[in-house]
Amino acid sequence: MIASLRGTVLSVGLTGAVIETGGVGMSIQATPTTLSGLRIGEEVLVHTELVVREDSLTLFGFTDVDERDSFRTLMSAKGVGAKLALAMLAVHTPNMLRRAIASQDVAALTRVPGLGPKGAQRVILDVADKLGPVTGDDADTAMPAAKAIGDKGVETFSEGAQPSADVVAALVQLGWNEASARQAVTAVEADYAEAGENPDMAALLRASLRWLGGGNRG
Repeated sequence: MIASLRGTVLSVGLTGAVIETGGVGMSIQATPTTLSGLRIGEEVLVHTELVVREDSLTLFGFTDVDERDSFRTLMSAKGVGAKLALAMLAVHTPNMLRRAIASQDVAALTRVPGLGPKGAQRVILDVADKLGPVTGDDADTAMPAAKAIGDKGVETFSEGAQPSADVVAALVQLGWNEASARQAVTAVEADYAEAGENPDMAALLRASLRWLGGGNRG
């Protein structure tokens, strides 16, 4: 079991990163929240979970132990695999999930792509209090303030540019259908343009996740 990984960040994408440790580049999959804290060229510690399948070995990385353990607990629910568990943590923080499960808030859980009402009820039943009590003073927001991904090669968008295809692809990979993903990115880009802001693509992805998580799916 690989419980953690410490090394230098070689690259960061919209859904994953590569961290070099001992001369080996380790690829991890992670939520936008985790990826937003990584800086190319800097040393980082991520807590990890290795998911073994017949045809693959996938390493998932998390900012802290709580997020990693929540991922592990969510996968214990019937019908919840690694992709769906990661999508749940992309939309909701661990504390938000604790509140939703404790209050049996099916509507909040079904904001996650690929999780319908029956699946949400199964998660509530299977996970119950396994995630533990709500901790800290976590606010009801799924994403932190925007941060740039890396100090080098940060991609941003401006009027006339079209980086949204990458963000749409990342949302589709997380489980949303392409129509909803395009709708979210278009709406978020319009909001940024109206505010005169020029965010990087990581910020655009997180804002699109907030938009979708707020029940704005088409």
